[in-house]
Amino acid sequence: MVKSSVDRYGSISQLLHWCTAIVVLIAFLYGPGGSEQRVYSATHEFDRRLHETLGLCVLALTVIRLLWKSIAARPGEPPAPPLMIMMSKLVQWALYLLLLALPLTAIAGAWLEGHPLTLLAGTDVQPWFGGSHGAGSALATLHAWLGDTIMWLAGFHALAALFHHIVIKDDVLITMLPRWLPLGRPKNGR
Repeated sequence: MVKSSVDRYGSISQLLHWCTAIVVLIAFLYGPGGSEQRVYSATHEFDRRLHETLGLCVLALTVIRLLWKSIAARPGEPPAPPLMIMMSKLVQWALYLLLLALPLTAIAGAWLEGHPLTLLAGTDVQPWFGGSHGAGSALATLHAWLGDTIMWLAGFHALAALFHHIVIKDDVLITMLPRWLPLGRPKNGR
């Protein structure tokens, strides 16, 4: 099943969603964080390389997701108050914005500070533009703040899906789960 059915997102949409979530979580966990000296120390080289490689994967997955979203069918909106629907759309687009902003601020911040992107397998991508250490440092700080923000927002997003399933008892959570997952429909008298 490639295209979405009436009641679920299609398998490609689901795969892209869950791959993005997993890659973002692992990138967050392996983000070396801290001062520039700490981030670029030899002690944290593997973590930095993994973090930067995963960050580029997040960027690629997000672009692919947005392109796929423009052509893939989606389930209809569940019956909900207009404010809830508006908040759902706002959170979804805020997550997409963060998924783009996080890798872009990291790339620009590293290059402005004069550091190459350090990827796994020893590949380094040298800066494409001249440095401005102060601006790079500000972007690195913004990147760290955005990283914390996306984790909080993604957590809220997950809690909202659970709230829909457990309290409201609608199919919102089920629409993004594969059919083979044995999570039954909520029992709400239907």
